[in-house]
Amino acid sequence: MTAPNQPPPDGVPFGEALRVWLRVAALSFGGPAGQIAVMQRILVDEKRWITQRRFLHALNYCMLLPGPEAQQLATYIGWLLHRTLGGLVAGTLFVLPGFVAILALSVLYAGFGELAIVGALFYGLKAAVLAIVVQALLRIGRRALDGRTKVAIAAAAFVAIFFLDVPFPWIIVGAAVIGFARSRLRAHGGVGSAETEDADDSEQATRRPPSWRRSLRVVVVWLAVWWTPVAVLWLALGDQHVFVREGLFFSQAAVVTFGGAYSVLAYIAQRAVLDFGWLSPGEMLDGLGMAETTPGPLIQVVQFVGFLGAYRNPGSLSPMTAGILGSIVTTWVTFVPCFLWIFLGAPYIEWLRGRRALSEALSAITAAVVGVILNLAVWFALHTLFAEVNEVRGAIGRLWLPSWDSLDLGSLLITAGSFLLLFRFRFGMLATLASAVAAGVLWTLVAGLV
Repeated sequence: MTAPNQPPPDGVPFGEALRVWLRVAALSFGGPAGQIAVMQRILVDEKRWITQRRFLHALNYCMLLPGPEAQQLATYIGWLLHRTLGGLVAGTLFVLPGFVAILALSVLYAGFGELAIVGALFYGLKAAVLAIVVQALLRIGRRALDGRTKVAIAAAAFVAIFFLDVPFPWIIVGAAVIGFARSRLRAHGGVGSAETEDADDSEQATRRPPSWRRSLRVVVVWLAVWWTPVAVLWLALGDQHVFVREGLFFSQAAVVTFGGAYSVLAYIAQRAVLDFGWLSPGEMLDGLGMAETTPGPLIQVVQFVGFLGAYRNPGSLSPMTAGILGSIVTTWVTFVPCFLWIFLGAPYIEWLRGRRALSEALSAITAAVVGVILNLAVWFALHTLFAEVNEVRGAIGRLWLPSWDSLDLGSLLITAGSFLLLFRFRFGMLATLASAVAAGVLWTLVAGLV
């Protein structure tokens, strides 16, 4: 499944890349904004393994795909560096820490019922994550919004999704159309040309399209990897077994999760809570809290849903064993499709990389995504700092209004302290997270004593 027309960059030993992907995985807190910023800082600014332009080009494509864009970006860059093996390692390591953490928390949640100790640890962590997301948003915005048109696109995207509740896919389509139209107007107006090439020779996009045989091979192999476990479970257990129902449901969710975790959580929650009865609405929020405060993609919350669904419908297995297996099945069908999208599409995106029309469309999409990430940052801030947030709908839009008497003073203080550590004193991410965790535990203990 190696693309012969796009050789990997020289000078990046696989062992060194492996260590860097482990580092990226360990630092992948803060949702997609924070995770993309970590890769930006390490891979572009520090290691200089990929240029800013190529990083944004890959990010633009990943934003178009269903599934977690940060994990797919890691897979894409791993593929650029070391082809299929590099993509597999980067994408798998990106998910692995979050999988282990949420599995352990799911076992604790199901076995002991209460998360008082874990809640004390995560209380401060969630507040620090808010500061990290804002820092990431500013970093990405500075690089992606390099003109008034892109700033306007980002602002329009924020208004559309936050106030007007426009579905994310329509925002992406609208931004792509604007970017493409802008490129054609510039070309007909004599500004630039229909195609452009990067100045660096190492950035030149190949003119030979990927082989259709390779593409067909990728599709066949990865569809088999994706669906074979589900088919085996179906034949062995029947279509009503919880493992099979989870495999089918989360496979379906994997192809409609455009816009990241928040865009699909309402759909997953409705089906998992109301239709399947796997968990309660409050438990769904607990799972989201786990995903928000552990490394890895936010969509990893589905692992918790799969665990509880199987734990409560174990069949002939013990509940804990069934929960663990349900967690594995859910994670498998959620993330395996991501490798298919990247290994199939990335060679074509690289082939088209020099075309101005594509570059303009993708850069407009990135600008729109900045507005979408701002929406997530505001949503996250409201739900971190306030215990009660109400959605008020009007004739043409909606508004999220916090209940001011539900302000969480501890979260506010820890968030403010995290902002100071990051922006004023230039603390690193790990030091900021550790300080916030310690402050959260201390605040919880003092509040309990009072």
